[in-house]
Amino acid sequence: MQKNEVEKTETKKINWVKEILSWILVIAGGFVLAWFVTRVIIVKAVVPTNSMETTIMVGDKIIGNRLSYTFSNPKRGDIVIFEFPDDPTQDYVKRIIGLPGETISFDDGKVLVDGKALEENYTNGQRTEYHNEQTYVVPEGSYFMLGDNREVSADSRYWDNPFVKKSAIKGKVWLRYSPSWGKIK
Repeated sequence: MQKNEVEKTETKKINWVKEILSWILVIAGGFVLAWFVTRVIIVKAVVPTNSMETTIMVGDKIIGNRLSYTFSNPKRGDIVIFEFPDDPTQDYVKRIIGLPGETISFDDGKVLVDGKALEENYTNGQRTEYHNEQTYVVPEGSYFMLGDNREVSADSRYWDNPFVKKSAIKGKVWLRYSPSWGKIK
């Protein structure tokens, strides 16, 4: 072989090695980016029960924003994904009803916050018979959660540990991506 042919063969080998390495870097970069997005920016969940109907239906796949409460506190009415206080290995999806320092009670089918009836348009006018006469005082740094479908929701009223710490909130529910697309309010 002549010198030029040897150089061309070596150049072709180097080009293939560069091409393979570039593909490996692209694929690895994609995995790193996906890991970062799902660990820092979003949290995904699948809703297994009808406790949030008619806002969120059984089987809905949802996305929450992990950064929602980085510079602010959760607000009443926010729907959040959080670690279940009685078993932190499970994620739950519920609506924030009670804020730190508030007193939550129930009377005549209504939720009372510090003695005043809470306006709840997300329950679709559904009257709930609360069989729980208990009053809850929400500790600092914690929240009281209820499902929108109160008759079937296993929520703060029934848990051994009825309050969710802010640190256990993984994200504010933002979007449904299956079975259909839509923003969650």
